[in-house]
Amino acid sequence: MMTAPDERQAVQQVSELERPLQAVEDCLAALGVALTRQDAQAVDEVAARLHAALAAAVDHFARAARSGGVPPLLRQRLATASGQVAAQREALARATASLDRAMDVLLPQRVAPSAGLYGAYGNVDRSGTSGGTLLA
Repeated sequence: MMTAPDERQAVQQVSELERPLQAVEDCLAALGVALTRQDAQAVDEVAARLHAALAAAVDHFARAARSGGVPPLLRQRLATASGQVAAQREALARATASLDRAMDVLLPQRVAPSAGLYGAYGNVDRSGTSGGTLLA
């Protein structure tokens, strides 16, 4: 059974951890909205706020873990938020890769003629390669 001072400390600890965790959750929600709207400026702004909120939350949770532990419910919420960050990072990486592929199709990079590709008349263009003899 917890004593009154222990209960007060537990309530205070939950209160101190709730604020930074809620800030992370709010930023994640705002980032999802910004990504859905494809608002690049909002994504940049929210991502910066999310970064700061995550740093603050990690700091608070690390201090709480050193001084007696983190309540399981808040630990679970932090793990869920971490999973959401990973999922959004993965979705953004996929979208970036897709955009890069589309850009490569629309704006192909010029390949040097010495790359062994076919020339204008269907023969292999070897104008840039140096000739020589093979030694056995």
